[in-house]
Amino acid sequence: MAELNSTPERSGTKTRSKKAALRVDLTAMVDLAFLLITFFMLTTTLSKPRAMQLTMPVGEEPGGQAESRTMTICLGKNNKALYYLGMAAHPIIPATVTDYSGSGLRKAIMETAQKVKKATGKTMLVIIKPAQTSVYGNLVNTLDEMKITDTQQYAVADCTGGYWFA
Repeated sequence: MAELNSTPERSGTKTRSKKAALRVDLTAMVDLAFLLITFFMLTTTLSKPRAMQLTMPVGEEPGGQAESRTMTICLGKNNKALYYLGMAAHPIIPATVTDYSGSGLRKAIMETAQKVKKATGKTMLVIIKPAQTSVYGNLVNTLDEMKITDTQQYAVADCTGGYWFA
């Protein structure tokens, strides 16, 4: 049983009447506290982790790498991005510098996706390569563009080899 006891303190030299010690039984309050804690733990929903959906490739595509439908976006400094379609050594669409506006990167993604769909009949793959000089916000903007343009297959990779611009 939980209880709180206190004894009166003696102060001075005067004799006073004896007071009974104060006794408070805290059992009911402790029980109530545990009931409330248990109630709130069971009734609150736990927050779901906010994570990006990630799909890993199962196997290789027949005929090797899908060069004709792979768009590479290299993120650089000064809020600029460079994109090309195909391999860096022999691109199908030459490297072009753009910004992150709706008429910049979004338009480029949509136009390239249409060209890929028309030429191959398949959806476009996008590789996003942030450089050392790029800003985190630009990567977030590019990932937002992937969502806005409904690009289903994209990956974030290191900006090694290929085009590197400052």
